[in-house]
Amino acid sequence: MDLDIAAVARLTGATSRTLRHYDAIGLLSPAWTGHDGRRHYGEAELLRLQHILVLRELDVPLETIASIVDTDDPALTAALMRDHHVALLARRDRFAALAETVERTITRLEKGLPMTSDDMFDGFDQSRYEPEARERWGDDSVARSNDAWKGLSPDAQRAHLAEHEAVAGALARLAAADADPAGEEVQSLVARHHAWVSLFWTPGREAYVGLGRMYVDDPRFRATYDKHGDGTAELLRDAIAVFAEGLPD
Repeated sequence: MDLDIAAVARLTGATSRTLRHYDAIGLLSPAWTGHDGRRHYGEAELLRLQHILVLRELDVPLETIASIVDTDDPALTAALMRDHHVALLARRDRFAALAETVERTITRLEKGLPMTSDDMFDGFDQSRYEPEARERWGDDSVARSNDAWKGLSPDAQRAHLAEHEAVAGALARLAAADADPAGEEVQSLVARHHAWVSLFWTPGREAYVGLGRMYVDDPRFRATYDKHGDGTAELLRDAIAVFAEGLPD
């Protein structure tokens, strides 16, 4: 696979100027440059560009994108892309909700029907100007979590991601078997999940139960678990409620 900069621009919608800027800042270098100065891109560069453009769609700053895409490990890249996929699905759902709100508004205007303020703004994300994680858990918690992740070696990062996938996959198999949330096997997995979370933040009883509820109530988090099998998020939520009884406040 070998595409020149003009072909890549046509294919992706990214302008040639943008591609040259990415090269200048070290974000995306071409595979090679011809005698005429024209940049050429191979499969590896196009995959990296796809990752960059996905993150741009999610409004991630360029300086942050660089730290995310600078990995030569396909497994780690796949795990990160899986998280981005969940975020894109959540954005799709939000835009679908906004479209429904606008459609209802059009219908009510055309038919002269009344609208409440809740009707008018159903589906709007009022928190988009402030990072959701900071809103949920505060700046200090987010800063500590970021520092903890950055402090891990690439191998440790891969191991951490793999542990989460292993726990989720095992929970999915138990969910398919209609396992008891209080059962020994399920509770053993929840203990691993709590330890996994605690690498960055150690939740007490109330916080951990709240986290479990969020896994079901928030479609982004639910998708993270239910991709392994329907009912996985609900089993985790119910099992967390049991496990949390033994945690301090």
